[in-house]
Amino acid sequence: MLIKSIFSGFGGQGVLFMGYCLANSAMDQGLHTTYLPSYGAEVRGGTANCTVAVSDQEIASPVASEPDFVVAMNNPSLLRFQNHLITDGTLFLNQDLVDIEPTRDDVKIVRVPAVTIATQLGNQRGMNLVMFGAMIKHTGLVEYEVAERVVSRLFREKNEKLVEPNIEALRAGRNYDD
Repeated sequence: MLIKSIFSGFGGQGVLFMGYCLANSAMDQGLHTTYLPSYGAEVRGGTANCTVAVSDQEIASPVASEPDFVVAMNNPSLLRFQNHLITDGTLFLNQDLVDIEPTRDDVKIVRVPAVTIATQLGNQRGMNLVMFGAMIKHTGLVEYEVAERVVSRLFREKNEKLVEPNIEALRAGRNYDD
């Protein structure tokens, strides 16, 4: 098994953190993983994306020229990465900020109102974790409980007060029915 994912959006949307959470969750499950971030010089507000590869064997290359999953948090991300996605892959769209239709009809599309859900929770910055929770639900790439433990650990290292609101966002994404 070798599964590659691309997370993409504007800097400040937490796309690199989503990928980092996936990579750490996979490692906690004993899987091999690579994490390759990329972002524009301006970071917040500029483009950002990362590639995460997860495998049960060693990974030869972290590059994902044909990913299995693409998470697009905005229109430019959809336009840039939709054609890289493999046939029958899954495209996750932040439907609050992606207002154009994908041109692909050979992929599964999962639309998640990540900003709306996060805002309803009082944690608009948690939109990335809403999307990550939805991705875990639809892909089964990592166990949800492992991802929740990883997110808790990563936020605890920053600030204990951030743990519960962000776990709540992750759960809301997992529980969202599209």
